[in-house]
Amino acid sequence: MHAVIYRFDVIPGREKDFEKTWQLATETFIAHAGGLGSRLHKNEAGSYIAYAQWPDKISWESARQKLPKSAIKNLQRMNMYCEEITILFNMEVKNDLLM
Repeated sequence: MHAVIYRFDVIPGREKDFEKTWQLATETFIAHAGGLGSRLHKNEAGSYIAYAQWPDKISWESARQKLPKSAIKNLQRMNMYCEEITILFNMEVKNDLLM
């Protein structure tokens, strides 16, 4: 299994728009690209942190190619709500005890 941790620095006032498009994007990755889901958090500094799981690194790397055009537009919209998007960690899962 593969996991990716992102930080999203969202433009003030666009938080609800971001949360909605993040959910749509995650659901689309699950439905069309083999994503295993994601969790969205908000830290004390106001940044959003997302943890996403994939079957393997290749699935994650090729995911965008499997999305319908409408999903690409949604991702572009989500990007517009952010000042910056950073991949904090891109890693192999060694042991999974989440319930």
